[in-house]
Parts: sequence; structure tokens; C-alpha cells
Amino acid sequence: MAALESSRAFDPWDPAFVADPYPAYEELRARGRVHYYEPTNQWLVPHHADVSALLRDRRLGRTYQHRFTHEDFGRTAPPPEHEPFHVLNDHGMLDLEPPDHTRIRRLVSKAFTPRTVERLKPYVEGLAGELVDRLVEAGGGDLLADVAEPLPVSVIAEMLGVPESERAPLRPWSADICGMYELNPSEEAARKAVRASVEFTEYLRALIEDRRKEPGDDLISGLIAAHDEGDRLTEQEMISTCVLLLNAGHEATVNSTVTGWWTLFRHPGQLAALRADHSLIPTAVEELMRYDTPLQLFERWVLDDIEIGGTTVPRGAEVALLFGSANRDAEVFADPGTLDLSRTENPHISFSAGIHYCIGAPLARLELASSMSALLTRAPGLALAKEPVRSPNFVIRGLEGLSVEV
Repeated sequence: MAALESSRAFDPWDPAFVADPYPAYEELRARGRVHYYEPTNQWLVPHHADVSALLRDRRLGRTYQHRFTHEDFGRTAPPPEHEPFHVLNDHGMLDLEPPDHTRIRRLVSKAFTPRTVERLKPYVEGLAGELVDRLVEAGGGDLLADVAEPLPVSVIAEMLGVPESERAPLRPWSADICGMYELNPSEEAARKAVRASVEFTEYLRALIEDRRKEPGDDLISGLIAAHDEGDRLTEQEMISTCVLLLNAGHEATVNSTVTGWWTLFRHPGQLAALRADHSLIPTAVEELMRYDTPLQLFERWVLDDIEIGGTTVPRGAEVALLFGSANRDAEVFADPGTLDLSRTENPHISFSAGIHYCIGAPLARLELASSMSALLTRAPGLALAKEPVRSPNFVIRGLEGLSVEV
């Protein structure tokens, strides 16, 4: 298949494309089910049915190193200077395959059962209310820095047992590490990710040692206890799991909150309907995540040849599953380009699918609903103060901030 012309349909480094990739996705879907994209050496998959099926297909994996070497796949090993990032990243369950993935997920899932999340509800709702009250008292501010960010960071830090006085570096570390998930990250991004990986690892190693001496009622203490009782979990796996929970546990929630409100401000009719009927909050949360997807693509390695729409994608290739495109597929969603907060048939894949389905999805939904409810109730006149600046990142979609007034 001929290489896709980046100027026609897909250019993740073009600010205009990043601002609104959805027309390009529509063109990709119209042109076929899979497209080879030379600049990133990936196969783009834009249709919902294919993305959903491939997320569950065991012929693809988040890693290939459980079966193949870099040489087997025609890949070169990461440069030695990037090793701290890859050690941290490669031992988290998101980038592991069974049996290691199964073992770690089984331990961590105990912290995200519906019953556990329900117990967190008063804390999450109370914190959301406090943050919004401060915003109202100030007459407005930056919704990202004042509400969207501190809520999920505080919740996951509380679950991990990170003392409140030590939480300030968590978001900067996370942001720097997540910079490596963009397509073809720069050397500067890699340097920042490596530095954050080293600092975050050192911090967590010390925190784990403290919890060994003085266990608490937190997830780190629980993982230590599980290890001591015979469930195998190395210290590196524990560190990588904590970093993953922080990164995955707040990046998407922060971005969903601010892009969601930015979307609402641009759809005043839908915002008015939501203000008039707060029972729409659950479906509004789902629809906003579908309409402007916080994670635009998810990468998988092809472990055995697969066929997509008559095209063979060979073993060793990398596919980019376009979540943002799948969530606008007219084959699945009625009027996909229309924001409909009352939409009930909404099988979006913003939380992924298969064995890597987001373990924190119930908590993310609780946080998003809690902040939305608090803003609707306590800041009913919330309005946009000035046009936001979009983050230049494509894969992790968000804004630099969202200035609002009350």
C-alpha cells in the first residue's frame, strides 16, 4: 500500500490538525480501513469496529519483548541514556503482557473495585466542592490549575499514601514522563522524561522503604503486604505500578475536565440543558469523552501477521489505533459530529478495551462527575474568560489552561 500523504489527512505536528483532527479522521475512514504512515512507520487504524477488535486481539501486544528480541523485529534498542525511562515504563502493567500483566493487575485491581470506589465517593465529592468553592471565592481562575488538576492528583496520591506536603512534584514528573508517549518525541522531551523517571523512582523507593517500616492504610502498604504473603511483585514493578497509576489516574481526567468544559462553552445550548437538568451528568461525562477524546491513539505491536480490510499488516509492524477517529465513526454513532449530552447509546472506547481496559475507569467517572456537579451547583454562572491555548501534544489531548470567571 502506498504511504499516506501527511499533508492530505494526517499530520500530528501541524497545529491546525492538532486543534481539530476530526475532519482528517473522517477522510481516513472514507479512504480505507488501514493506512501506512511513513513518518512514524506505523499503520493507522481509523474505524471503530477494527480498533475495538484489535484491542482484544492477542496477535497484538503492548510489547514484543516477551516473545522477540529487538533484532527479530528489525528494531534498535533504545539508547542507553534513555534507560531510566524505559526501565520505569516497561515494568508497569500497561506495557506488559500475560502472565506478568495478569499477576500485577490482579493485585492492583483490589484498589479499584466498585466497593472501594464507592467508599472514596464522599472524599472525592468533598474535595471537588472545596476546590470549586475556592474558585468561586476568587471570582474565577484557571480551571485546569485550580480544579481539574488538584482533584485527581490528590485522590491518587491519597490512595498511594503520598503525604500532602510531598505532592507538588507529582504532576510535573508525570507531565515530563508522558511527553515520551507522543509520536517521535524530541531529544529534549526524552531528557526531561529520563530526569523525571530518575527523580520519581528515587522518591518512591524511599516511600516504599518507609511503608515497610510503618505500614499504613494505603495502596503501597497493601502491595508490600501482598508481596510478603507470597504474591510476587518486585520493587521495580511496585515503583512502575505507582507511577502508572498516577499518570493514567490523572492525565486523562485533567484533560477530560478542561476540554469538556471548553466544549460546553462552545455549545451553549447543550450547556444550558445540562444546567437545567443535572441528571444528565452521567451521560454528559461519557459524551464529552467521546466527542473530544483525551487519548487520541493507542499503539500496539503486531506479534503475528494480521489482515485488515484485505491488507496484510506483517509481524514486527506497529499499529496506531485511532481512538479519536473511532469515537466519531458514523457506523457506530448517530450524528457523530454532534454533541448530544443525552446520548445513551455510547460505546466509546476512550477507556480502551480488552485486557488493558482502564482499571481506573470507575474512579475517573466519579471524579469527572463530581467536579462537574460541583461546578454546576456552586458556580452556576461559570463562563469562559478568554480563549484557551491548546497543548501542542497530539496523543494526549488537552489545553494549556482554561481561564474562567464566576
